This record gives sequence, structure tokens and C-alpha cells, in this order.
Amino acid sequence: MAMTDLRLRSIAIAAAASVAASLCAAPANAWEPTRTVEFIVPAGTGGGADQMARMIQGIIAKHHLMKQTMVVVNKAGGAGGEGFLDIKGAKGNPHKLVITLSNLFTTPLATGIPFSWKDMTPVAMMALDEFVLWTNAASPYKTAQDYVAAIKGGTPGQFKMGGTGSKQEDQIITVALENAIGQKMTYVPYKGGGEVAVQLVGKHIDSTVNNPIEAVAQWRAGTLRPLCVFDSKALPVKDKIAGDMAWSDIPTCKSQGLDIEYLMLRGIFMPAGVPKEAVEYYVELLKKVRATPEWAQLMHDGAFNQSFMTGADYTKWVENEEKRHRDLMQKAGFMAKN
Repeated sequence: MAMTDLRLRSIAIAAAASVAASLCAAPANAWEPTRTVEFIVPAGTGGGADQMARMIQGIIAKHHLMKQTMVVVNKAGGAGGEGFLDIKGAKGNPHKLVITLSNLFTTPLATGIPFSWKDMTPVAMMALDEFVLWTNAASPYKTAQDYVAAIKGGTPGQFKMGGTGSKQEDQIITVALENAIGQKMTYVPYKGGGEVAVQLVGKHIDSTVNNPIEAVAQWRAGTLRPLCVFDSKALPVKDKIAGDMAWSDIPTCKSQGLDIEYLMLRGIFMPAGVPKEAVEYYVELLKKVRATPEWAQLMHDGAFNQSFMTGADYTKWVENEEKRHRDLMQKAGFMAKN
């Protein structure tokens, strides 16, 4: 048996024991849902947020972590504004959750919709997601430097970058790339990361900055190629993912001459005005989710930064990220005009 299999089996055994112990320790008089819990995804199907939400739903059902059922609902309209306004309008309802990405900040700033993260209750940061520069495996670009050289040698707008939505994370990174390279690209928006990956496989675009989990299947299949990761250090996962390559073998974009770093929130919120006991319930529920082998596998396959926060620490982090994204959006010229 391979060392990776042994390690994952050990994780699975330990995780199962942890989940069982936590269930036994749950107080009998604690708050718990009394009807179906709606889990809103303010993004399209197939993307990173959608995949994580459905993984959480599946883990809860499989391990019987909650007596009531959970349903995942995609509300991607208005760059996710549809989903956020749904949560804003559900003030005091403890039977609604939303999984957020950085459109939590970018969508209100870009569209001017009457919404702020302060219209919700922070529950937990589940992880931070990485961004990778991808090209089609049949392209001639073996490194980020190869691709940059081609863009510089082309005409403005010749190279197409596909991404999720407009004036959101993918386009922010694209603008940063344009500034670093000194050449304009054509940004092509799609509804979700799954569709973005499909478009790159079909050669309808030249590159993407999809999250690892959004393109790992195509990387394994040999149809996409990672060029660099937008982080300060290489990814930690050393197990082979595609052929001879592991996530840790992907160089940082900074080492390729592109001084750009960007990580994205994968966090859980509830509507404003919900009972404190309900927030505590979901925090404990999500801790149980994180203790399962399925979660460990998702974190491994998607090369996630496994940061976890709740309470005041999480709220403070969100406050700082809002300020950072306001600055990024202003520099990119993406702010809504009054």
C-alpha cells in the first residue's frame, strides 16, 4: 500500500473517532435546527464555493451530524448579489447559511448593491483558497515566463483570460497581471469556475486563474497545465497529483517574475440578528465536518490553506479584508460610480 494511502487511512480512522466522540459530547439541551437548513451559494455550479458547499452538505448527511436536512441553493445572479441580498432579507432566520468567497467584498463595491458583510453574522472561516495560472496542456507554454513572453510579443487584447464573473477575484488578478506584464488581455467572464475550466480545455480562452479544486480533474486528465501559484510560498501537498507533478512542484508566480499574491476566503455566514446559540451550534457542526476523512481529502486534493477562524478573530480578519479589497478595486478601476 502506498504511503499516501496509509496516511489518508490513518486520517480517516482518527477523524471517524473524533466525529463519534464529538457527537457523544453534544449537550442534550443545545439549540438545533427545527426545519431544513438552506445553504446559499452566491456563485455558479461547479466552482470552488459550490463544490465546498456540496461537500459540507454530503458530509453532514453521511455522518448524521444534523437531524434536519440541508439543501444547497445556487444564487449567482448579479455576481452573487442575489444570494447576499437573500441572506440580508432573512434577518433573524437561523435556518439559512451562506458560503462566501471574496465576492463578499467585490460585489457590493463593483455594483453598488445595498449590501455589506455587516448585514450578516460571521460563523467560521473554513479555509483560504489558492489561485493558479492555468493554460491548455496542448499550448506551447511550459512556464509562466513562456506565457508572459508570448503576451508581451502579441497585440493588446490578443490573449484571452477566462474567469468567474466580472470585477471579482479572477479579474482583479488579471488586471494585476496586465500591470506586471505591461500588456492588455481580453477578460472573458463566465458563471462559475467549472465552466471556466471547460472553456480552457476547449481552447476558447488562452488561460485562467482558477482555484486548484476547480481544475484538478482536468490537470489529472492531462488537458490543463499549471504554470504558477499566486502565493508567497509553494503549496505544501507533495503527493503526486498529475503524472510526476505534485501541487508543491508548481512554482510561485513571484519566482517567475510576477510579484502577485492573492488568496480567497471560503467562509460561512448567517443572517444578522440570529441567536448566539444558533451561531455556536453551526460552529460546532463545522468543526465536526472538518474532523472527517472526506474533508481531509478535499483539503488535500484542492491544496487549500487550512486556516480556520471563528468569533472575534474571524470578524477582525473580515474587516481587514474589506479594506484590502477596497484598495484593490480602486486601483483596478472597478468601483461602482455614484
